[in-house]
Amino acid sequence: MKTPICSTGLRWLWLTVVIIVADLAIKQLVLKELTLYEPHPVIPYFNIMYAQNFGAAFSFLADKGGWQRWFFAGIAIAISIILMVMMYRQSVKKRLSNIAYALIIGGAIGNLFDRLVHGFVVDYIDFYVGNWHWPTFNLADMAICIGAALVIFEGFLPDKPKQQDAK
Repeated sequence: MKTPICSTGLRWLWLTVVIIVADLAIKQLVLKELTLYEPHPVIPYFNIMYAQNFGAAFSFLADKGGWQRWFFAGIAIAISIILMVMMYRQSVKKRLSNIAYALIIGGAIGNLFDRLVHGFVVDYIDFYVGNWHWPTFNLADMAICIGAALVIFEGFLPDKPKQQDAK
């Protein structure tokens, strides 16, 4: 007998959809309203600034001629599929890991969309101290990092003992 999808971790994919929609909406607004690399101060130490990232996190491999676009797109697709399979195989009650996987998938797909449509990832969150700027990032990057942190955190939690059937 097949497991109903609503009883699997896939039930948490609504969170993935929220991340994708919010990420793409903000990126569309950034593309429409902001000029490339022109900072817009919000509060001290924080700007909104449109930047293009042709690489991965912290612009890793950004200057390698274009092959990295397809490499990182392939990684995003593979990770998303693997995590969806893992969500399907586990109970909806495993909230922490399902939330973590949903966040990672949402972020991966948000950035995948940018890579496929624009050839780069749209970044816009700029934290700085003095003249030193943290690499610019976006909501999708935050979702991936939070999801990864939750996976690590869950690894430190003790396993719940399984209940024995009362006889």
